[in-house]
Amino acid sequence: MLPVTLVSGVDTATRDTAATDLLRPATVLVEYDVRGLAGGSVVRIARTTDGVIDREVIRMNHPCVSCAMRGTLVELLRSIAVVGRYDAAVVNLPAAGDPEALAEEIARDASEELQVSVVLAVVEASSFVADATGEELVRDRGIPTAAEDNRALAEAVVHQVEYADAVLVDPGSAAGSLVQALNPQARIVVRSRELAGVTLHDLAAARARIEPGTITAPLREEIGPARTFLFSSDRPFHPERLYDALEDLVDKSARGKGTVWLATQPRARLGWDSFGTNISLGVLGRWLVDLPADRWPEVSSSHRARSAFEWHPEHGDRASYLSFTGVDLDVWELERRLNGCVLRADEEARSLTDPFAPYLEGSTAA
Repeated sequence: MLPVTLVSGVDTATRDTAATDLLRPATVLVEYDVRGLAGGSVVRIARTTDGVIDREVIRMNHPCVSCAMRGTLVELLRSIAVVGRYDAAVVNLPAAGDPEALAEEIARDASEELQVSVVLAVVEASSFVADATGEELVRDRGIPTAAEDNRALAEAVVHQVEYADAVLVDPGSAAGSLVQALNPQARIVVRSRELAGVTLHDLAAARARIEPGTITAPLREEIGPARTFLFSSDRPFHPERLYDALEDLVDKSARGKGTVWLATQPRARLGWDSFGTNISLGVLGRWLVDLPADRWPEVSSSHRARSAFEWHPEHGDRASYLSFTGVDLDVWELERRLNGCVLRADEEARSLTDPFAPYLEGSTAA
């Protein structure tokens, strides 16, 4: 079985250096030249320490890096494995590429020939904190993966770090402390060659780290200037007050996630996802208390586990659990604002206006 290392990172120069650092005599490095993406073509290059062994121009009807990689990359890696001449492969993903999608494809379509050994995120310390907390879009940076790629840059860089098994970053920098707060389980390395021959990737663990609506308590709530604030409430949020506070809640935050109980959406278990200043609130499904027991397996195992310990005698698993991670977060102000958004005992949900309703229209908690 051929071990495959996936290398991601939005800073091309830093990522290229890290990927090349993993190149050994019996290793194949696969890279993508996406300069022709706007015209519908991407060049895939496979090379060893002796030179290029494969070069293919992939043409598409529309500019999409994911489409260029899907299927064709796995087939290339399979052919490398079959030769029996190489003992490892390294894939250097395009700047805003998603390592999760490729790892899942390999596990689904080629698990007998290929094994993802490490997912490495490469972080440029001088820009990471600004990238992870700002408003810039991927296309503003000039690294979109498709014509319709409207993701925030913060989403791309934070997702790469969260999904990674290892992160290359200066551990003493503010970026290093934020990385460790975002993904406490990741191995921190200062040279990618430290990972040569190492197997770290666990598909189930990686999925759990990025599961929507899920928060896990950090190993440490303060790591240098980075902080993670955990909030919980067994009362629902007042929709208008929460809506009005959104901008303040994500100030200086790189990542926010969790489960939301909204007073005007009592049957919908809502998921909070924020990357930098970009916030998404969507329906995850029904609350356990509203489901027959035979449908409980449909709900994530992490939510079921939390509910087993914190079941409320009146409203069951309905509750809000949120975490916010950032550099120099004002945790006291965050707590004050969130507590102020909770529905008071003298307020009735049926009399409230819900500004979230238009955004959740069409979503169901069936």
